[in-house]
Amino acid sequence: MIPINRRDFLRGAGGALLSLPWFESLGKLAPAKLPKSRLAYFYVPIGVVRRSFFPGEAKAMVPKGNQGDKMASLFVPSIKPGIHNLDLTPTMKPLEPVKDKITLLTGLDRPFQHGTDVHAQCASCFLSSAAPYSVETSAYPLDRTLDHIIADNIASETPFRTLEFSCNSHKDNKESIFFDNMSWYGTGHVAPSIRDPRKMYNRLFGAQEIQNFRNITDLVLEDAHTLNRNLGYNDQQKFAEYFDSIRTIEEQIDKLDRMKGELDKTPMPQPTGAYLPRGEYIRLMGDLMVVALQTGLTRVATFMVGPERWDTPFTYDSLFDKPMSHHYMSHNQTEHVEDLERLDRFHMEQYFYLVQKMDRIVESDGTTLLDNTLFTYGSGLGDGSTHQYHDLPIIVAGSGRGTFRTGHHYHSPEATPLANLWLTQARAMGLKMDRFADSSGTLS
Repeated sequence: MIPINRRDFLRGAGGALLSLPWFESLGKLAPAKLPKSRLAYFYVPIGVVRRSFFPGEAKAMVPKGNQGDKMASLFVPSIKPGIHNLDLTPTMKPLEPVKDKITLLTGLDRPFQHGTDVHAQCASCFLSSAAPYSVETSAYPLDRTLDHIIADNIASETPFRTLEFSCNSHKDNKESIFFDNMSWYGTGHVAPSIRDPRKMYNRLFGAQEIQNFRNITDLVLEDAHTLNRNLGYNDQQKFAEYFDSIRTIEEQIDKLDRMKGELDKTPMPQPTGAYLPRGEYIRLMGDLMVVALQTGLTRVATFMVGPERWDTPFTYDSLFDKPMSHHYMSHNQTEHVEDLERLDRFHMEQYFYLVQKMDRIVESDGTTLLDNTLFTYGSGLGDGSTHQYHDLPIIVAGSGRGTFRTGHHYHSPEATPLANLWLTQARAMGLKMDRFADSSGTLS
């Protein structure tokens, strides 16, 4: 048998590919290299309810209506700058099982260009962090985003430089591309995200016109059985788990397609996407992202949970009895604050699902995929009603192969740029950069 490494594939008829994770048995034939570091972003739109997310703000006021961009006087953190014990607030409680592998970062501010739309600058400028008015050709401080700058330096060994995931299933074009994309090749040049799980699946596994064939796991099954006979017992179990996870993804895609097909036949007051179960959809897209990172298809991924200021509602599994608009609720917090807190926790549960999944995938040196990843949860607003763009909710899961100290809460001094975190992460990924966007240094 010829040597094989983590970038090899099982290939079936019809152009289908199944990328492989690392297996110890095959490493004996071709010594495995140490795992590479990965970078991924989990973006949540429209901020959070501060009193339930931020330590020390349990008694913070609930804003009344749309407060515009009134900021600092409404929320004054009681936490002093420095490193603190990590106390999980109600919104962060789902992360308890992985508490020692996350870092809460508060006190970070993003740049804001006055005179233009607040929401349009959230996701679109989140990974750009260009100084206000520094980009003359844009109404927003939007430049080449961090994911592509890092990919410029590390993507030579992966089939995909970056992957862009979006969980916005709507097609009613409520807002412009600035509200629904966080990854940009440069000012005015969006890196379009893939919203359809089947399209992402086909892109990852090279299955052109897959509907004309059997599914991918069927296509490569014979080669898989041959490979499996060459694996040790532990690797056979790992292979079975991996193969089953791909099969489960296929089944979930088929399930959602059938559900969408039935909804398309039924007259509804809202677009079809409003009635698809959010949890299943987000987790399915997340499973695809984890597979891509696990198998080395890419080392850099962005993942948008939903669009900014898009009033078309979604069905949030078990939370509400009808589709609800996140943006509408954020501007009516006095009426919907408890609903918003449940929604924030719902999003955190989806993040935890992916963090835990990554932490269960063992790599060639005994570490986990999570250990070798910087997986950042964040939003471009600190609060959706006040539109504040300082003191953003940021969590980093994983240590990036030990470059981040985890299990604590780090509160930055006042006016610390969000770009300081991005510069720190860029260096952790091996880039030799002195500055990124409006950064003033790295995080200690």
